[in-house]
Amino acid sequence: MDLKPTKPLSGFIELAPTQQRFVDECAGRMLAVLRSAGFSNLDLPAIERAEVLTDKDNWDEIETQMFLFQKGDTKMGLRYDGTVGLSRYVAGHLNDLTFPFRASQFSKRYRGERAQRGRYREFYQMDMDIMGVNTLSTNYDAEIISVIQRTLNSVAEFIGDNYVCVGSRPFWDALFDYLGLSPEQKKAVFILIDKRDKMGDEDFAAGLADTLKNEKLENEIKSVFINGYGDFVNKSANLDAAILELTNFMETLRAFGVKNAQIDLSITRGLAYYTGLVFEFKLASFPELGTAAGGGRYANLAEKFSKTKIIGVGAAIGFSRIFVALLESGQIDISKFGSPIAAAVLPMGDKAVPFAMSVVNALRDEKIATVVYLDTEKKFKNQIEYADKIFAKYSLIIGEDEVNSKQITVKNMTTGDQQKLSIADTIKLVETE
Repeated sequence: MDLKPTKPLSGFIELAPTQQRFVDECAGRMLAVLRSAGFSNLDLPAIERAEVLTDKDNWDEIETQMFLFQKGDTKMGLRYDGTVGLSRYVAGHLNDLTFPFRASQFSKRYRGERAQRGRYREFYQMDMDIMGVNTLSTNYDAEIISVIQRTLNSVAEFIGDNYVCVGSRPFWDALFDYLGLSPEQKKAVFILIDKRDKMGDEDFAAGLADTLKNEKLENEIKSVFINGYGDFVNKSANLDAAILELTNFMETLRAFGVKNAQIDLSITRGLAYYTGLVFEFKLASFPELGTAAGGGRYANLAEKFSKTKIIGVGAAIGFSRIFVALLESGQIDISKFGSPIAAAVLPMGDKAVPFAMSVVNALRDEKIATVVYLDTEKKFKNQIEYADKIFAKYSLIIGEDEVNSKQITVKNMTTGDQQKLSIADTIKLVETE
């Protein structure tokens, strides 16, 4: 019989135990920040109706990113982000929630795109959103950015410093109106701006020329990336309003304690999605990872689920994008996560098992990570080698003498020193490590 493959599908992640302990530690730190900021963690379904995930009825035209399937008459798909499910949830629980409502999610997402470094078909993403009904102050945009920075700072030991770039969709909307661009030109230029960093200046200029076919308009747009918004002050009421909002917002960020914030009008994000200020976080030590977190304001969070106007500001941290990519590249030291085992209990024979288990239970009651080797027919050499291989800090050896005396032979696996101790003294010794 042919053996079945053991490798996972391309784009699906499996980690070694040490790696998993590392990412679990990072997730725990980051989620603790969200809890301290008052975000309610939601565990929403991984599967949604296809009509929830997309507005398109023809499956042949649905984005190739989505994993879709059908059971009976029901068309379904795996969630590809956190916002769609959140939109449905909020619209369905309007009377149960208190607004502004802070929601966080940490769950797996699924995309059918081509797998590559930093982009996976199954991955973890960490979302945070603040939602209001009818109105929502831009102060909440600043709070989201502040919370993201705190979240990333909680794992700065591994990923280093971060900085945030802030852009403005209202600025570009107002500029395009001032320049008289058609709806088709607006969309095309937005896409060019969104891809500008990857394209480079030459290809960006060529794209503008193909789209606008007007050198004056092309130069006006290119000037934004040279002089910022300074050339467009007092050009129109909408431009002035957008510039004032952005300027005041940067002051608000400083008041919220956000460090390393800068204006970057090339940040546009989700062209059919965001309607206000947008932002992206980068890691100073790992620029090759690109965007570590990003988000912005959206004015119509749940319009296809409810007639109530729900405004939100939200962001997502690319958890797998950051940590799995860094693990794969070997750029961070995770040796401290090699083993969480404090004690390996080694009973010498079946008669030693009852006392050994009383020792194990006493240690575990004190939340001390303890394993027991229960293949009692194996030689002592095999047992001590096992303790060594799992990097246990201590081996607790229990034979006939230990059972009779109720004293444990405790071996320090680093120094090789041995001593006989009571259960209580053993706990005290192991707890000090």
